[in-house]
Amino acid sequence: MADDRPVPLDEYPVHQVPLSMKHVATGDRNAYDRCIFHVFDHAGRALLILGLGVYPNLGVIDAYATLRTGDTLHAVRASDALGEDRMRLSVGPLRIEVPQPLRELRLICADEQLSYDLTWTAAFPALWEPHHLQRRGDRLTLEGRRFVQAGTAQGVIRAGGEEFRVTADGWTGTRDRSWGVRPVPGEDGGRLAADHPTEGFHWIWCPVRFDDRFLMVITQEDADGHRSLNEATLVRPGRRDRQLGWPQAEIGYRSGTRHPERAVVHLGDARESRKLDVEILASSPLALGAGYPPADDWQHGTWCGPGWTDRRTYDMNLPHPLAGYGVTDHSARFRLDGQTGYGIFEHGSFGRHDPSGFTGFDSVAP
Repeated sequence: MADDRPVPLDEYPVHQVPLSMKHVATGDRNAYDRCIFHVFDHAGRALLILGLGVYPNLGVIDAYATLRTGDTLHAVRASDALGEDRMRLSVGPLRIEVPQPLRELRLICADEQLSYDLTWTAAFPALWEPHHLQRRGDRLTLEGRRFVQAGTAQGVIRAGGEEFRVTADGWTGTRDRSWGVRPVPGEDGGRLAADHPTEGFHWIWCPVRFDDRFLMVITQEDADGHRSLNEATLVRPGRRDRQLGWPQAEIGYRSGTRHPERAVVHLGDARESRKLDVEILASSPLALGAGYPPADDWQHGTWCGPGWTDRRTYDMNLPHPLAGYGVTDHSARFRLDGQTGYGIFEHGSFGRHDPSGFTGFDSVAP
């Protein structure tokens, strides 16, 4: 019997290359296709982060969910062998359903540690993010195509004896979809990695939902402040998307850390200047529970054996040294043009960053 028969998606006229939809067009082990969701209340009591990813050339599918409530972070992670049905977005107790693509999704986790059943509904059209490229020397290490979207969520979340009723008027939901090539555990950079060490990395990823508009801000800078990624786009239904120039952020860090407590992002150009005020509500480091580098207990794409599920509880009062060398997602309240909105202020700053005055990996705010 042939072991490479057509798969269900091959019935549809969606192919981009002369291959089955079972295969990606690259043999790179780092090929990936995944999503991330943020669901959070407007008072800062709860921040739920969840995602699911597939790694076709590694044969792995995995998913995770973390919930920050007070000083506790609940986490559930699951991993399994990737099957042929790519429309089945399910692994362990975690599942994503797509009743209406780009409009409505259902998010489910049926686990005793952390459970939820949520309907996510888009409030604005999806927005393409800038094409994301990174190289180490001459080698392409990351290439991603991404879109972002903001909306509402309704349903229930349960963890640690608490129940949160998620309502459209008191909660916000954002999501990001990305696919391409991105380093996964086991990557060996070889001589190029040794010859081109990372001196510093400074990142802001900021989707914000207002009542009548959606704002997306992205910046990525190297140690000397050279910007390799830039985005500031305002989306208003029925109008052309508006570009708001070269965003510049002033971040107020907690003394002795690189943890942001507040920020002001300056938007616009020479003709117009606007201020986006950022008030941090709740924070969740992606290296704790969510599987993002430099997590030391589990990372995306790792083969953990068939039917693997893991549960963790993190005391956020304890020091977590690795968390400071990865990206942290902050739910936040934003103000722009007299309006109040809610979204995510995702930030990571490690190593040298001359514009911020950070001189190395051990440098922190005064």
